[in-house]
Amino acid sequence: MKALLHQHRELCERAVDPLEIAVGLEARGVTDRTAARCRHRDVFSLAEELHARVPRNTERPSPEPQPLPVPRVRAGRLLLTLLPGALGAATVAGLGLTHGTPRLLVALGGLLAVALATRAALRHSPLAGPPGAHAGRATIGTRVWTLWLLGYALLGDGLLHAVLTGGPDAPPTGAPEGPWPTATAPALALLLACAPGAWCAHLLAAGAYRGLTGSRTLRQFTAAVTPPLLGAYALFPAALAALLALCGTVLHQPAAYPQALTPGVLLLSARLLAAHRHRRVPARALGAAVLLEALALALPTAGRLPGCAFLAVPVQTLVDAGGEAAVPVLACGTAATALLWHAGRTLTRASAHAPTGAPE
Repeated sequence: MKALLHQHRELCERAVDPLEIAVGLEARGVTDRTAARCRHRDVFSLAEELHARVPRNTERPSPEPQPLPVPRVRAGRLLLTLLPGALGAATVAGLGLTHGTPRLLVALGGLLAVALATRAALRHSPLAGPPGAHAGRATIGTRVWTLWLLGYALLGDGLLHAVLTGGPDAPPTGAPEGPWPTATAPALALLLACAPGAWCAHLLAAGAYRGLTGSRTLRQFTAAVTPPLLGAYALFPAALAALLALCGTVLHQPAAYPQALTPGVLLLSARLLAAHRHRRVPARALGAAVLLEALALALPTAGRLPGCAFLAVPVQTLVDAGGEAAVPVLACGTAATALLWHAGRTLTRASAHAPTGAPE
Protein backbone atom coordinates (compact mmCIF):
# COMPACT_ATOMS: atom_id res chain seq x y z
CA MET A 1 0.00 0.00 0.00
CA LYS A 2 2.84 2.40 0.82
CA ALA A 3 4.45 1.65 -2.54
CA LEU A 4 1.19 2.40 -4.37
CA LEU A 5 0.71 5.61 -2.42
CA HIS A 6 4.25 6.73 -3.27
CA GLN A 7 3.86 5.77 -6.94
CA HIS A 8 0.52 7.58 -7.34
CA ARG A 9 1.03 10.31 -4.75
CA GLU A 10 0.46 13.20 -7.16
CA LEU A 11 -2.81 11.66 -8.38
CA CYS A 12 -4.04 11.13 -4.81
CA GLU A 13 -3.14 14.66 -3.72
CA ARG A 14 -4.86 16.21 -6.74
CA ALA A 15 -8.04 14.11 -6.56
CA VAL A 16 -11.14 15.52 -4.90
CA ASP A 17 -12.88 12.18 -4.32
CA PRO A 18 -12.12 8.44 -4.42
CA LEU A 19 -13.80 7.99 -7.81
CA GLU A 20 -11.27 10.32 -9.46
CA ILE A 21 -8.46 8.25 -7.93
CA ALA A 22 -10.11 5.04 -9.12
CA VAL A 23 -10.41 6.38 -12.66
CA GLY A 24 -6.77 7.45 -12.63
CA LEU A 25 -5.59 4.09 -11.27
CA GLU A 26 -7.59 2.24 -13.91
CA ALA A 27 -6.08 4.42 -16.64
CA ARG A 28 -2.61 3.53 -15.33
CA GLY A 29 -3.25 -0.21 -15.48
CA VAL A 30 -4.21 -0.94 -11.86
CA THR A 31 -6.78 -3.75 -11.86
CA ASP A 32 -8.92 -5.56 -9.31
CA ARG A 33 -6.18 -8.20 -9.16
CA THR A 34 -3.73 -5.54 -7.99
CA ALA A 35 -6.29 -4.37 -5.43
CA ALA A 36 -6.71 -7.95 -4.18
CA ARG A 37 -2.98 -8.15 -3.43
CA CYS A 38 -3.52 -5.12 -1.18
CA ARG A 39 -6.46 -6.90 0.51
CA HIS A 40 -9.16 -4.86 -1.23
CA ARG A 41 -12.14 -6.24 -3.14
CA ASP A 42 -11.75 -3.86 -6.13
CA VAL A 43 -10.02 -0.75 -7.44
CA PHE A 44 -12.59 1.61 -5.92
CA SER A 45 -12.09 0.18 -2.44
CA LEU A 46 -8.34 0.63 -2.91
CA ALA A 47 -8.92 4.21 -4.09
CA GLU A 48 -10.95 4.96 -0.95
CA GLU A 49 -8.05 3.94 1.28
CA LEU A 50 -5.55 5.91 -0.78
CA HIS A 51 -7.84 8.94 -0.58
CA ALA A 52 -8.07 8.54 3.21
CA ARG A 53 -4.33 8.08 3.63
CA VAL A 54 -3.13 10.97 1.48
CA PRO A 55 -1.91 13.90 3.60
CA ARG A 56 -3.96 17.06 3.14
CA ASN A 57 -2.56 20.57 3.17
CA THR A 58 -4.72 22.43 5.71
CA GLU A 59 -3.27 25.80 4.72
CA ARG A 60 -4.65 25.56 1.18
CA PRO A 61 -8.30 24.59 0.77
CA SER A 62 -9.04 21.60 -1.42
CA PRO A 63 -10.35 22.55 -4.83
CA GLU A 64 -14.03 22.13 -5.47
CA PRO A 65 -14.94 19.11 -7.57
CA GLN A 66 -14.91 19.86 -11.27
CA PRO A 67 -17.73 17.82 -12.83
CA LEU A 68 -17.51 16.88 -16.46
CA PRO A 69 -19.33 19.33 -18.70
CA VAL A 70 -22.72 18.09 -19.84
CA PRO A 71 -22.37 16.94 -23.46
CA ARG A 72 -24.30 19.26 -25.73
CA VAL A 73 -24.75 19.25 -29.48
CA ARG A 74 -24.49 22.71 -31.02
CA ALA A 75 -26.28 23.63 -34.21
CA GLY A 76 -23.03 24.34 -36.07
CA ARG A 77 -21.57 20.96 -35.20
CA LEU A 78 -24.82 19.28 -36.19
CA LEU A 79 -24.61 20.91 -39.60
CA LEU A 80 -21.02 19.73 -39.96
CA THR A 81 -22.12 16.11 -39.58
CA LEU A 82 -24.64 16.63 -42.39
CA LEU A 83 -22.11 18.24 -44.72
CA PRO A 84 -20.31 15.08 -45.99
CA GLY A 85 -23.59 13.50 -47.04
CA ALA A 86 -24.87 16.72 -48.62
CA LEU A 87 -21.69 17.18 -50.65
CA GLY A 88 -21.71 13.50 -51.61
CA ALA A 89 -25.29 13.82 -52.86
CA ALA A 90 -24.37 16.97 -54.82
CA THR A 91 -21.42 15.15 -56.40
CA VAL A 92 -23.61 12.21 -57.44
CA ALA A 93 -26.14 14.62 -58.94
CA GLY A 94 -23.37 16.47 -60.77
CA LEU A 95 -22.00 13.23 -62.23
CA GLY A 96 -25.44 12.43 -63.59
CA LEU A 97 -25.68 15.78 -65.39
CA THR A 98 -22.21 15.97 -66.97
CA HIS A 99 -20.13 14.04 -69.50
CA GLY A 100 -16.52 13.90 -70.63
CA THR A 101 -14.02 16.32 -69.08
CA PRO A 102 -16.59 18.23 -66.97
CA ARG A 103 -17.62 14.91 -65.44
CA LEU A 104 -14.04 14.21 -64.41
CA LEU A 105 -13.70 17.68 -62.89
CA VAL A 106 -16.95 17.22 -60.94
CA ALA A 107 -15.71 13.86 -59.63
CA LEU A 108 -12.34 15.24 -58.51
CA GLY A 109 -13.85 18.36 -56.96
CA GLY A 110 -16.51 16.32 -55.21
CA LEU A 111 -14.00 13.88 -53.77
CA LEU A 112 -11.87 16.72 -52.39
CA ALA A 113 -14.88 18.53 -50.91
CA VAL A 114 -16.21 15.34 -49.32
CA ALA A 115 -12.80 14.52 -47.82
CA LEU A 116 -12.46 17.99 -46.27
CA ALA A 117 -16.04 17.96 -44.97
CA THR A 118 -15.58 14.52 -43.43
CA ARG A 119 -12.38 15.62 -41.71
CA ALA A 120 -14.12 18.70 -40.29
CA ALA A 121 -17.07 16.62 -39.10
CA LEU A 122 -14.80 14.17 -37.32
CA ARG A 123 -12.79 16.90 -35.60
CA HIS A 124 -15.69 19.10 -34.47
CA SER A 125 -18.51 16.76 -33.52
CA PRO A 126 -19.27 14.14 -30.84
CA LEU A 127 -17.05 11.79 -32.88
CA ALA A 128 -14.07 13.89 -31.75
CA GLY A 129 -14.23 12.40 -28.24
CA PRO A 130 -15.12 13.47 -24.69
CA PRO A 131 -14.61 17.04 -23.44
CA GLY A 132 -10.99 17.80 -22.70
CA ALA A 133 -9.67 14.91 -24.77
CA HIS A 134 -7.36 15.54 -27.71
CA ALA A 135 -6.33 11.96 -28.41
CA GLY A 136 -9.09 11.22 -30.88
CA ARG A 137 -7.40 12.67 -33.96
CA ALA A 138 -6.80 10.00 -36.53
CA THR A 139 -3.32 9.05 -37.63
CA ILE A 140 -2.28 9.23 -41.28
CA GLY A 141 -2.55 5.45 -41.59
CA THR A 142 -6.08 5.43 -40.20
CA ARG A 143 -7.13 8.15 -42.65
CA VAL A 144 -5.70 6.18 -45.57
CA TRP A 145 -7.45 2.96 -44.49
CA THR A 146 -10.74 4.84 -44.08
CA LEU A 147 -10.47 6.34 -47.56
CA TRP A 148 -9.69 2.90 -48.99
CA LEU A 149 -12.79 1.36 -47.37
CA LEU A 150 -15.00 4.16 -48.71
CA GLY A 151 -13.39 3.83 -52.13
CA TYR A 152 -13.88 0.07 -52.12
CA ALA A 153 -17.57 0.54 -51.30
CA LEU A 154 -17.76 2.73 -54.43
CA LEU A 155 -15.50 0.85 -56.86
CA GLY A 156 -14.37 -2.41 -55.27
CA ASP A 157 -17.07 -4.85 -56.36
CA GLY A 158 -16.99 -3.59 -59.94
CA LEU A 159 -13.20 -3.77 -60.08
CA LEU A 160 -13.15 -7.28 -58.61
CA HIS A 161 -15.71 -8.46 -61.16
CA ALA A 162 -13.65 -6.92 -63.96
CA VAL A 163 -10.44 -8.51 -62.68
CA LEU A 164 -12.04 -11.96 -62.44
CA THR A 165 -13.43 -11.67 -65.98
CA GLY A 166 -10.18 -10.59 -67.61
CA GLY A 167 -10.40 -6.81 -67.25
CA PRO A 168 -10.56 -4.01 -66.55
CA ASP A 169 -10.23 -2.78 -70.11
CA ALA A 170 -11.09 0.86 -69.36
CA PRO A 171 -11.07 3.26 -66.40
CA PRO A 172 -14.31 3.78 -64.45
CA THR A 173 -16.83 6.12 -66.03
CA GLY A 174 -18.94 6.64 -62.92
CA ALA A 175 -21.89 4.82 -64.44
CA PRO A 176 -23.32 1.57 -62.98
CA GLU A 177 -23.54 0.08 -66.48
CA GLY A 178 -19.97 0.98 -67.53
CA PRO A 179 -17.06 -1.41 -68.10
CA TRP A 180 -16.01 -0.82 -64.48
CA PRO A 181 -19.33 -0.47 -62.60
CA THR A 182 -19.52 1.92 -59.66
CA ALA A 183 -21.86 1.47 -56.70
CA THR A 184 -22.78 5.00 -55.63
CA ALA A 185 -25.65 3.94 -53.34
CA PRO A 186 -23.53 2.30 -50.59
CA ALA A 187 -20.82 4.99 -50.78
CA LEU A 188 -23.38 7.79 -50.50
CA ALA A 189 -25.17 6.02 -47.63
CA LEU A 190 -21.89 5.76 -45.71
CA LEU A 191 -21.33 9.50 -46.11
CA LEU A 192 -24.87 10.28 -45.00
CA ALA A 193 -24.34 7.98 -41.99
CA CYS A 194 -21.84 10.45 -40.55
CA ALA A 195 -24.77 12.28 -38.91
CA PRO A 196 -26.36 9.26 -37.15
CA GLY A 197 -22.85 8.12 -36.21
CA ALA A 198 -22.29 11.45 -34.44
CA TRP A 199 -25.62 11.11 -32.63
CA CYS A 200 -24.65 7.62 -31.48
CA ALA A 201 -21.36 9.00 -30.17
CA HIS A 202 -23.32 11.70 -28.34
CA LEU A 203 -25.58 9.03 -26.83
CA LEU A 204 -22.52 7.21 -25.52
CA ALA A 205 -20.96 10.44 -24.17
CA ALA A 206 -24.19 11.38 -22.36
CA GLY A 207 -24.41 7.92 -20.81
CA ALA A 208 -20.78 8.12 -19.70
CA TYR A 209 -21.40 11.54 -18.15
CA ARG A 210 -24.33 10.21 -16.16
CA GLY A 211 -22.23 7.23 -15.12
CA LEU A 212 -19.27 9.32 -13.95
CA THR A 213 -21.46 11.71 -11.97
CA GLY A 214 -23.82 9.12 -10.49
CA SER A 215 -21.65 6.05 -9.83
CA ARG A 216 -19.79 5.35 -6.64
CA THR A 217 -17.84 2.34 -7.91
CA LEU A 218 -16.30 1.31 -11.20
CA ARG A 219 -18.74 -1.58 -11.46
CA GLN A 220 -21.64 0.83 -11.16
CA PHE A 221 -20.13 2.92 -13.95
CA THR A 222 -19.77 -0.15 -16.19
CA ALA A 223 -23.41 -1.05 -15.56
CA ALA A 224 -24.47 2.54 -16.35
CA VAL A 225 -22.51 2.93 -19.59
CA THR A 226 -23.23 -0.50 -21.09
CA PRO A 227 -26.83 0.27 -22.21
CA PRO A 228 -25.82 3.48 -24.10
CA LEU A 229 -22.99 1.57 -25.78
CA LEU A 230 -25.31 -1.23 -26.87
CA GLY A 231 -27.88 1.36 -27.95
CA ALA A 232 -25.33 3.10 -30.16
CA TYR A 233 -24.42 -0.17 -31.84
CA ALA A 234 -28.10 -0.98 -32.38
CA LEU A 235 -29.18 2.44 -33.68
CA PHE A 236 -26.34 3.01 -36.13
CA PRO A 237 -26.83 -0.14 -38.26
CA ALA A 238 -30.58 0.53 -38.29
CA ALA A 239 -30.03 4.12 -39.48
CA LEU A 240 -27.47 3.00 -42.06
CA ALA A 241 -29.84 0.33 -43.38
CA ALA A 242 -32.57 2.96 -43.79
CA LEU A 243 -30.15 5.24 -45.65
CA LEU A 244 -29.11 2.36 -47.91
CA ALA A 245 -32.74 1.67 -48.79
CA LEU A 246 -33.33 5.37 -49.50
CA CYS A 247 -30.20 5.76 -51.66
CA GLY A 248 -30.93 2.57 -53.56
CA THR A 249 -34.47 3.73 -54.31
CA VAL A 250 -33.47 7.23 -55.41
CA LEU A 251 -30.49 6.09 -57.52
CA HIS A 252 -32.26 3.00 -58.88
CA GLN A 253 -29.44 0.77 -57.69
CA PRO A 254 -29.25 -2.26 -55.37
CA ALA A 255 -29.12 -1.20 -51.73
CA ALA A 256 -26.00 -3.38 -51.19
CA TYR A 257 -26.65 -3.95 -47.49
CA PRO A 258 -23.74 -6.38 -46.83
CA GLN A 259 -21.19 -4.21 -48.67
CA ALA A 260 -22.08 -1.11 -46.62
CA LEU A 261 -23.24 -2.35 -43.21
CA THR A 262 -20.03 -4.20 -42.35
CA PRO A 263 -17.63 -1.34 -43.22
CA GLY A 264 -20.06 1.11 -41.59
CA VAL A 265 -19.98 -0.72 -38.25
CA LEU A 266 -16.21 -1.16 -38.58
CA LEU A 267 -15.66 2.57 -39.17
CA LEU A 268 -17.96 3.55 -36.29
CA SER A 269 -16.18 1.18 -33.89
CA ALA A 270 -12.77 2.42 -34.98
CA ARG A 271 -13.79 6.05 -34.56
CA LEU A 272 -15.37 5.57 -31.11
CA LEU A 273 -12.29 3.75 -29.86
CA ALA A 274 -9.90 6.32 -31.34
CA ALA A 275 -11.94 9.18 -29.88
CA HIS A 276 -11.64 7.60 -26.44
CA ARG A 277 -7.86 7.20 -26.51
CA HIS A 278 -7.58 3.71 -28.01
CA ARG A 279 -5.97 4.17 -31.40
CA ARG A 280 -3.65 1.22 -31.96
CA VAL A 281 -6.18 -1.60 -32.11
CA PRO A 282 -8.59 0.28 -34.46
CA ALA A 283 -5.71 1.17 -36.79
CA ARG A 284 -4.61 -2.46 -36.93
CA ALA A 285 -8.16 -3.70 -37.52
CA LEU A 286 -8.69 -1.21 -40.34
CA GLY A 287 -5.32 -2.15 -41.82
CA ALA A 288 -6.18 -5.85 -41.69
CA ALA A 289 -9.50 -5.27 -43.49
CA VAL A 290 -7.77 -3.18 -46.16
CA LEU A 291 -5.08 -5.85 -46.59
CA LEU A 292 -7.67 -8.57 -47.19
CA GLU A 293 -9.52 -6.45 -49.75
CA ALA A 294 -6.26 -5.56 -51.50
CA LEU A 295 -5.24 -9.22 -51.61
CA ALA A 296 -8.63 -10.10 -53.12
CA LEU A 297 -7.82 -7.75 -55.99
CA ALA A 298 -4.13 -8.61 -56.28
CA LEU A 299 -4.29 -12.40 -56.22
CA PRO A 300 -6.47 -12.83 -59.35
CA THR A 301 -4.28 -10.32 -61.15
CA ALA A 302 -1.13 -12.23 -60.16
CA GLY A 303 -2.88 -15.45 -61.17
CA ARG A 304 -2.69 -14.35 -64.82
CA LEU A 305 1.08 -14.94 -64.79
CA PRO A 306 2.25 -18.24 -66.27
CA GLY A 307 2.08 -21.04 -63.72
CA CYS A 308 0.39 -18.83 -61.06
CA ALA A 309 -3.25 -19.64 -61.74
CA PHE A 310 -3.52 -21.24 -58.27
CA LEU A 311 -3.25 -17.77 -56.69
CA ALA A 312 -6.70 -16.81 -57.97
CA VAL A 313 -8.41 -19.97 -56.69
CA PRO A 314 -9.22 -18.75 -53.11
CA VAL A 315 -10.76 -15.50 -54.34
CA GLN A 316 -12.65 -17.19 -57.17
CA THR A 317 -14.02 -19.80 -54.75
CA LEU A 318 -15.16 -17.11 -52.33
CA VAL A 319 -16.85 -15.11 -55.09
CA ASP A 320 -18.52 -18.22 -56.50
CA ALA A 321 -19.97 -18.94 -53.06
CA GLY A 322 -21.14 -15.46 -52.08
CA GLY A 323 -20.58 -13.08 -54.98
CA GLU A 324 -18.29 -10.06 -55.01
CA ALA A 325 -19.94 -8.86 -51.79
CA ALA A 326 -18.36 -11.76 -49.90
CA VAL A 327 -14.97 -10.03 -49.95
CA PRO A 328 -15.90 -6.84 -48.01
CA VAL A 329 -18.24 -8.84 -45.77
CA LEU A 330 -15.44 -11.21 -44.79
CA ALA A 331 -12.76 -8.52 -44.47
CA CYS A 332 -14.79 -5.83 -42.71
CA GLY A 333 -17.04 -8.23 -40.81
CA THR A 334 -14.10 -10.00 -39.18
CA ALA A 335 -12.42 -6.71 -38.23
CA ALA A 336 -15.71 -5.23 -36.99
CA THR A 337 -16.37 -8.26 -34.78
CA ALA A 338 -12.92 -7.91 -33.22
CA LEU A 339 -13.48 -4.20 -32.58
CA LEU A 340 -16.94 -4.82 -31.10
CA TRP A 341 -15.38 -7.20 -28.59
CA HIS A 342 -12.59 -4.73 -27.85
CA ALA A 343 -15.06 -1.84 -27.47
CA GLY A 344 -17.11 -3.87 -25.01
CA ARG A 345 -14.01 -4.25 -22.84
CA THR A 346 -12.58 -0.73 -23.12
CA LEU A 347 -15.46 1.71 -23.62
CA THR A 348 -17.16 0.47 -20.46
CA ARG A 349 -14.20 1.65 -18.36
CA ALA A 350 -14.33 5.00 -16.63
CA SER A 351 -10.79 5.86 -17.75
CA ALA A 352 -11.93 5.83 -21.40
CA HIS A 353 -14.31 8.74 -20.81
CA ALA A 354 -12.62 10.88 -18.18
CA PRO A 355 -10.60 13.85 -19.55
CA THR A 356 -7.67 12.88 -17.32
CA GLY A 357 -7.19 9.52 -19.03
CA ALA A 358 -3.97 8.92 -20.89
CA PRO A 359 -3.81 7.75 -24.45
CA GLU A 360 -2.81 4.25 -25.35
